[in-house]
Amino acid sequence: MNRRKWLALGLSAGVSLLLVAAPALAGSYLDRLSLLISGASTDSDYLRGRLSDRELARVVHTTAQARVKAAGAMTVPKEIAQAHPHLLLVLENHERAAEAAKEGNPQRFLVYHQRARDEERVLRGVLKQLGFPLPGK
Repeated sequence: MNRRKWLALGLSAGVSLLLVAAPALAGSYLDRLSLLISGASTDSDYLRGRLSDRELARVVHTTAQARVKAAGAMTVPKEIAQAHPHLLLVLENHERAAEAAKEGNPQRFLVYHQRARDEERVLRGVLKQLGFPLPGK
């Protein structure tokens, strides 16, 4: 009889941990996603007002490359995996925009900057459908 109680207690504790762990993993992922996107958007918006500053564009481009690399190496919880390709597209478009500014091509910068913004809207829509809406915009 005592064994059954311990087994039941163990099973209920295991189920409880699973129910708590999934949102916690998604929460950590969402924190990382938010950090990467907000930084990329801020940098890109800042650069947009200073497209003639190629040295600034070089710094923003280097930072954007690091964000793409970091996002590519992130652990992605399965319940939110559908959103990750959109995060990568947002960051890659910001990186391409910065590269265009670095090369002195403002028209190309504007195209990639807009693509990043559009893809961020898609990302937010996917996250909302999955039940993990991001605050803001």
